[in-house]
Amino acid sequence: MSTGELLNVDPIELKFPFELKKQTSCSIQLSNKTDDYVAFKVKTTNPKRYCVRPNTGIVLPKSTCEVIVTMQAQKEAPADMQCKDKFLLQCVKAPGGATPKDITAEMFNREAGNVVEECKLRVVYVFSTQDTPAHDGSEVGSQMRGSVPENGLANTAEFVMAARTFTDEVQDKSPEAKALMTKLTEEKNKAIQHNNKLRQELVSGTDRDHTIRTVEARNQQKWRRSVIHACRIVRLGRINYGIYHEEIINRD
Repeated sequence: MSTGELLNVDPIELKFPFELKKQTSCSIQLSNKTDDYVAFKVKTTNPKRYCVRPNTGIVLPKSTCEVIVTMQAQKEAPADMQCKDKFLLQCVKAPGGATPKDITAEMFNREAGNVVEECKLRVVYVFSTQDTPAHDGSEVGSQMRGSVPENGLANTAEFVMAARTFTDEVQDKSPEAKALMTKLTEEKNKAIQHNNKLRQELVSGTDRDHTIRTVEARNQQKWRRSVIHACRIVRLGRINYGIYHEEIINRD
């Protein structure tokens, strides 16, 4: 709040919820703490971007007047979300019973000997609660984790693309956005590592199964060979068969 001899101005920072392609507004409260009629006038360094209603008016003694400042829809966000636009509110004592139609530019001319009180207002962009919720990123992180199945194989690429898309959409460099993008990047890296681990386990499991099948096949071949030899030896006699078969088992 700015406290002058004629008017109290609140606030002195005009905070606009910044949303692309959407108008946003904020209000200024002008409180007349005197017993006189006070005329005011609002100027801005960027008149094409803002609409002020009313931009001139009369504040009655011991009363309050509200001024609405509307920012036109913007096509792109400024660098670092910083705004250099400023407003200047001027006020002077007006004749008793004055109306807004009685206000002239000459009333705010100091060179004419008028006592003009001034208050400078700056513009601040803030995050819209609709576009960027104020949280630590756990909600978005949990939603993106939910899109990745437990096996970690099918949708890892989709998870990575979703993280990249979300990062591209958040163009500002506020601490909240940086923290959220860092968290998403960490989750992406963890998903990739988990995917690689599962692939290695899958390859190892395939090799192990192949080895087992190979050993079983070799054992079956050896047993078939022993049976063939046993059949041949049977013709020579049962005693020779028992000795030969025992030797085959010991070598295996």
